[in-house]
Amino acid sequence: MTDARPQSTRLAVLIPFTIVTLIWGSTWIVIRDGLGVVPAGWSVSYRFTLAGLALAAFALVRRESFRLDARGWLFAAAVGLTQFCLNFNFVYQAEHFITSGLVAVTFALLLVPNALLARVFLGQRLGRQLLVGSVVAMAGVSLLFLHEARADPRGPAASLTGIGLTLCAVLAASTSNVMQASATAKRYPMIATVAIAMLIGAALDASLAWAMTGPPVVEWRAGYLLGVAYLALAASALAFPLYFQVLRTIGPAKGAYSSVIVPVIAMTLSTLFEGYRWTALTVGGAALAGVGLAIALTARRPSR
Repeated sequence: MTDARPQSTRLAVLIPFTIVTLIWGSTWIVIRDGLGVVPAGWSVSYRFTLAGLALAAFALVRRESFRLDARGWLFAAAVGLTQFCLNFNFVYQAEHFITSGLVAVTFALLLVPNALLARVFLGQRLGRQLLVGSVVAMAGVSLLFLHEARADPRGPAASLTGIGLTLCAVLAASTSNVMQASATAKRYPMIATVAIAMLIGAALDASLAWAMTGPPVVEWRAGYLLGVAYLALAASALAFPLYFQVLRTIGPAKGAYSSVIVPVIAMTLSTLFEGYRWTALTVGGAALAGVGLAIALTARRPSR
């Protein structure tokens, strides 16, 4: 008897999806805390150096091979550039201009390029239920976006700059997401390849940081060091392999729904730790985002 449950509702997808979403929902506050003494580029480099080494150690324990052919190295380098260099440098820079909540809300737009690029490059069709869920979820995100834009005390110029940087991060991340769902990605061992991509990304981050801000800077404050460790080990070494496996299973369009729920989690944590106050607008936006997610992820078939 075949399993009639939608593929995207199986525990093998829902458990890692939930773990990744909860972890990434908490990263915005941690990133924000680390800005100031250490230039953003160096913080990104430290994060992915530690994450790459941790994943490499795990790959060795699993006895995964690090021998990649020329195509494999090119794939790892492309992921390192788009996901672990451009994406995060844009995000860290964006948080200099707009609140972490507004960055998280803007990043929820990842759903749109993921779906479009998956259609163009992977031939994955956009089912009616996915489209309906996307429209509902994006309506919710728009309400959250509207509230955050109104509440930003730094004015429209800073908001537009920060939003522009975040959109650049979204495009870089979407490119990497679609690559992870391609046939090329499935040819190589997951953990070892991601570890190599992270270390390549960390090297690119360091080169960019040195060129833009000078030699390495370290803040020896306990909060900063613990933040880097959390972002490296939980939000990167643990979360990215789980997320990439979800992308390979249900496709980039549905996988991007984690970015729709992340702003809600980020705002909830902000309520607990930063005194964030909910309004009718944000409650309605969060509710619509959740309803849209439920509609899309309970479709009978993943987008193909």
